[in-house]
Amino acid sequence: MPEYVNNEPARAQVDATPGPQVVEFGNNWCGYCRRAQPVIAEGFAGHDDIPHLKIADGPGQPLGRSFRVKLWPTLVFLRDGKEMAKLVRPGSAEEVRQALESITAPA
Repeated sequence: MPEYVNNEPARAQVDATPGPQVVEFGNNWCGYCRRAQPVIAEGFAGHDDIPHLKIADGPGQPLGRSFRVKLWPTLVFLRDGKEMAKLVRPGSAEEVRQALESITAPA
């Protein structure tokens, strides 16, 4: 999985993205984030077509604050710019799969 990037998109850009997408907030040096990566990768297996943004979060970062991120990693599952599910420190691949279903299932 790719590393967290520092250049976050504007909230308006995220909200305007059509279809499903996942925005993951964390940081490359975060132990919780590193430990969660195998679980997240397993949950995403077979969903390579879903955009997955990994944003390096921190104090004063507007995108993370707009989604009320308090702990890392936090995954926000969006469909057509609307939050459908949120996972904080996911503990199982099944949790990730269920959240992905909320953005991929027919409306």
